[in-house]
Amino acid sequence: MPELPEVETVRQGLLAHAAGRTIDDVTVLHPRPVRYHPIGPEAFRADLAGRRIDDVRRRGKYLWAVLGDDALVAHLGMSGQFRFNLPGDEHVRNTRVVFHLDDGAELRFVDQRMFGGLDLRPRVAECPVPHIALDPFDPNFDARSVARRMRSKRTTVKRALLDQSLVSGIGNIYADEALWRSRLHFETPTQQLGPRKAVELIRTAGDVMAEALEQGGTSFDDLYVHVNGESGYFSRSLNAYGREDEPCTRCGRLIVRVAFMNRSSYLCPACQRVPKGRP
Repeated sequence: MPELPEVETVRQGLLAHAAGRTIDDVTVLHPRPVRYHPIGPEAFRADLAGRRIDDVRRRGKYLWAVLGDDALVAHLGMSGQFRFNLPGDEHVRNTRVVFHLDDGAELRFVDQRMFGGLDLRPRVAECPVPHIALDPFDPNFDARSVARRMRSKRTTVKRALLDQSLVSGIGNIYADEALWRSRLHFETPTQQLGPRKAVELIRTAGDVMAEALEQGGTSFDDLYVHVNGESGYFSRSLNAYGREDEPCTRCGRLIVRVAFMNRSSYLCPACQRVPKGRP
């Protein structure tokens, strides 16, 4: 699933190519991505035609285009993409919605697994996702405050990092990388963290994602690409995630994969010791 660096990369691409453009028309090729529109695909098309894209913003893993006082919210889900194309370009497989822009370009929403979606929300352009916490890229993000809240929870560190009501934008990849850098096992109880270690973990997660953003995010397959179809290259810099049976770059012990919440956690069993009292 695209996480904060990948979504921010997409936002920057949309901002560069779509801000200031007007949506002349919309073609909905499959109704599922616009399933939250109250009347259906034709109403979605009618409500978007003629609207100007004033800005493109993001919080956590959510994007939205500012359309006057309204917001067109996009969540990429597992495999959502935006692509810019010329009208004559062949549609890539799984193209679901096409926005025809006034400069002749097409902005296409592509989604193989169709967990993503597009949702027009009226009069909420400032922030249409208030239930999502600030992310580490937000200028108002306070790592110390987040660390205090994290330590007050009765949970474990990786569950806390993935809690989008506590800190948004962090998913499985960057949680594993932050925990590897901080030498913490994912099952470490948050209440066992000291104040300094908790702040360090939050800031480390932000640092990892900032480094990933510089490389265009992490691409393991063609489910995540930039708006021009190119992949990100941070996968070459990963120290834990996806490196099962490869040597730890810090100590040489083989990285292991452990089941976690219907997904996987990757860690070094030497650098990230199982906390006392945990199996």
